[in-house]
Amino acid sequence: MSIKDIMSTSIVTVRLGDSVAVVKEIFDNSPFHHLLVVDSGELFGIISDRDLFKILSPTIGTVSETTRDLAILNKKAHQILTRKPITLSEKSGLSDVIKVFKKHNISCIPVVNDENEPVGIVSWRDLLKIFDDK
Repeated sequence: MSIKDIMSTSIVTVRLGDSVAVVKEIFDNSPFHHLLVVDSGELFGIISDRDLFKILSPTIGTVSETTRDLAILNKKAHQILTRKPITLSEKSGLSDVIKVFKKHNISCIPVVNDENEPVGIVSWRDLLKIFDDK
């Protein structure tokens, strides 16, 4: 089985200069848990919903919101992303996916082509679906 058989090709990307407010809006309005950060089409990093939750104040969007809360929303994606994420090639096999998940404490693996452009993403949930379908 190939990585192409389990990866999601419905990826959502943001640019390095996009604001945290844009990132928050995407997470608030979609079922995705990871956003790939690109620069000139090339994968630069990744932002998880957990990365966002770590920096957001619970008072954002409430009457208790502070100027500090608003400043966080004005930060840029490059300030909160995980740089140089662990990736796999679109030529990788299922065993490669399993090895990466076992070796690293990560929840998804971006899949890139030879130009380091994202073409998909595999989460541990995608891996579990293989066994759920049997």
